[in-house]
Amino acid sequence: MPDSTSTSELHLPGLAAPEAAAAAAAGHAVQAKIDMHHHFCAPEWREWAERHELVNPQQLPPWARFDAEDSIRFMDRVGIATAVLKPMLPARYHSSAQLREAVNITLLSMLEVANSHPGRFSFYAPLFLEDAEASSWAVRRGLGQFGAVGVNVTANHGGVYLGDPSYDRIFHELDDFGAVVDTHPHNLPGSPPGAAAVPGIPNFMCDFLLDTTRAAVNMISRRTLDRFPNIKVILPHAGGFLPYIAPRIQALGRFCDPAVDPGAVRDHLRRFYYDTAGPMAPAATLLAHAPAENVLFGTDFPAAPADTVVDLALPALDADPAFTPEQLTGVYHDNALSLIPQLATV
Repeated sequence: MPDSTSTSELHLPGLAAPEAAAAAAAGHAVQAKIDMHHHFCAPEWREWAERHELVNPQQLPPWARFDAEDSIRFMDRVGIATAVLKPMLPARYHSSAQLREAVNITLLSMLEVANSHPGRFSFYAPLFLEDAEASSWAVRRGLGQFGAVGVNVTANHGGVYLGDPSYDRIFHELDDFGAVVDTHPHNLPGSPPGAAAVPGIPNFMCDFLLDTTRAAVNMISRRTLDRFPNIKVILPHAGGFLPYIAPRIQALGRFCDPAVDPGAVRDHLRRFYYDTAGPMAPAATLLAHAPAENVLFGTDFPAAPADTVVDLALPALDADPAFTPEQLTGVYHDNALSLIPQLATV
């Protein structure tokens, strides 16, 4: 559940409540952070999906109803100037036309949120890559008409992973736009929908990291960043397991089909972008393979509760010895602007 605790409810030892609030705000607001991983489920989409019996409200996660005021309270608490919304539309659609309607409802909702809170929100356009026609339409509508700063795709669609040749048509269009392609994991192929593959262990604990890793390795194998040199791919949660198994891929990639050249592994790891949503592990392993300029701040809010971000993720990132102070400033703000200059004019 989103933690809607406001700054005024914080208490730091030795300070009265108002002083504690000011100290907590000052500690983070100076960075004017850009949150590149902020989940969004449009209330209008949810009402529409329930009306069409596409979702069971009891099976949706409790945070799957966006509240702009809750988000802004959270953002002010941790010094986030702008959040980029990652849309979620978790349903099985009966037709391409129905999918387009769902995407359009979500785009209109995100545009309304952004326009109602100038400077605070931007957004990605959602793509469902298994439907090439609907995805092509969503690219043109989201990037060309609505001002989305990139697109959001899941690591796999029905077991078909990013990098698969069946997605080339859409990636050609994204390459023409020079698009930022933000990714997010999903249930592993074969996992029961809405249920943990291992009883008692939620899919976001382990499976999501593996899903991202599979997609990244497939993109390396298929040389996605070489074939579409104008796109920029963001891997969430610090790249899943990718940084930790990079030497393994370099050593054993010849057994993949197509074979993975060690040089392609090194090259792609340096060209991917990585967000810090997690909390992520200490960054030393990631920075052994990728430049600090490719690391972007992300909270995972409201999927990650506010107290997880404030009490665990932020202190760990602030104290991570792998980052210099200058690099940390980049992570929190400058790297996002370098990747998406449009965020400076939101």
